Amino acid sequence: MPNNIDTKLFAPCGMNCLVCYVHLKDKKPCPGCLNNDENKPERCKTCKIKNCAHEKGLIYCYECLDFPCKQIKNLEKSYSNRYNTSLIENSIKVQKDGICLFLTNEQEKWICKNCSGVISLHDSECSNCKTKY
Repeated sequence: MPNNIDTKLFAPCGMNCLVCYVHLKDKKPCPGCLNNDENKPERCKTCKIKNCAHEKGLIYCYECLDFPCKQIKNLEKSYSNRYNTSLIENSIKVQKDGICLFLTNEQEKWICKNCSGVISLHDSECSNCKTKY
């Protein structure tokens, strides 16, 4: 688990990119939604949610008057069902308490108890020692 987390690892939709399996890859990790497109999967480069926020001049979707919009609600449904994670709640926490406090709390939530690596949200596996959670 890194000591300092890049705040650009919090995606417009409310996803913590630090715990994304694509970011945690050993070779060619994704730099996160708000960083450059190098090593990003095509679906992330062309993400409608990220692009919508960018087109509106916003960083995060919670800054939009339409939040949560249909696109966010659809993604929310998927993440709630598949990963037991609420992107809307993440966004509200960042809006209310700030990104630094949110990411500090996320560090505690996603740290591997065996080796202090990062647990992937998507596959519930430590990126370092491969322990399943």
